[in-house]
Amino acid sequence: MADAALRVALFTYSSRPRGGVVHALQLAEALAESGQEVRLFALEKPGRAGFFRPTAVPATFIPVAERSGEPIDERIGRYIEAYVAHLEVALAAGARFDVYHAEDCISANALLRLRDDGRIPALVRTVHHVDDFTSAALVACQRRSIVEPDVVLVVSEWWRRLLAEDWGVSAQVVHNGVDLARFGPPPDAAERERLRAGLGLDGTVAVLAVGGVEPRKNTLVLLRAFVRAAPRLAAATGRRPLLVIAGGETLFDYRAYRDGFDRELAGLLASGRLAPGAVRLLGPVEQERLTALLRAADVFAFPSLKEGWGLVVLEAQASGLPVVASGISVLREYLVDGENALLVPPDDEGALAGALLRAASEGGLAERLRAGGFATARRFDWRSSAERHLAVYRGLAG
Repeated sequence: MADAALRVALFTYSSRPRGGVVHALQLAEALAESGQEVRLFALEKPGRAGFFRPTAVPATFIPVAERSGEPIDERIGRYIEAYVAHLEVALAAGARFDVYHAEDCISANALLRLRDDGRIPALVRTVHHVDDFTSAALVACQRRSIVEPDVVLVVSEWWRRLLAEDWGVSAQVVHNGVDLARFGPPPDAAERERLRAGLGLDGTVAVLAVGGVEPRKNTLVLLRAFVRAAPRLAAATGRRPLLVIAGGETLFDYRAYRDGFDRELAGLLASGRLAPGAVRLLGPVEQERLTALLRAADVFAFPSLKEGWGLVVLEAQASGLPVVASGISVLREYLVDGENALLVPPDDEGALAGALLRAASEGGLAERLRAGGFATARRFDWRSSAERHLAVYRGLAG
């Protein structure tokens, strides 16, 4: 007899494109395709209208106001309370699920409150990575969401070992996937040129980074490496070097880092070391535009200092982009230098500049990286991830 369908609730703190939000969406859709009853829950700020891309999975959005100048500790507490208040009403009205799965510390803390009050039986938490917070509220939020859930999942072996060694937490690894129906190379050269023209990339050698301007994404080092590489990129390709940075929606305040980036960029432009328009900061982009960027760029740059897995790397590889990434341990779980990516020390601007130049100008190398990257992307799919999650869910329910 087939297993009965599970009622699964997936929780995330945002509707914007961040790794945990993408994970929640993709997992929810794969679970629904397998016959489960799934609902997504997310906090949503004013003026937003659902997730950054359409989904057929039913979703509930819990409104949270924006308050200018609000201290981060107060905001975290308010967001947790908003989740608790909404779920208390829903549970009182009869809403019930077999599985409660949190993707972040805010929703996890809300669910822990409800579990400890006997309102829900248990919860699953995916820890994508551990942040080095300084905010007391975030430190407490993160710690409780790691050590107190009934089941902890991680997306890489690196984080499984770290949680065991540093936190005394036994976590299970369930890898991410990539949606090859959504991410893939353009069908032909004509379509790629059409995309490039539509995005204003024609005549450029475009280096794309996704994740916005923040310390963990190592954006300042990427900027400095691009400045070093730009003259050689122009000479080698005969095209205008362009750095495109997309994304950046985040709960956290990286204003000081962003201000430092803006000052350095302005100085580079004023000194003539960078040509006007050589760097484009797009901010958060909708799914359709991200897909087009991944198909139209020349190199994907991912020099992160810390990642849970690097989901967008798989999306870039599936889209046919040669990848230049930092050689941190978690990325080495699926990236091999010279085979499916070029890996460099994240703090070495010169090495990063050289790798960007090679990936953009050495045709044979770029083709090898594309082929290796696409083969890598095909190893990870959301259907398999959903099956592994279901095994975890059924074990918990049992």
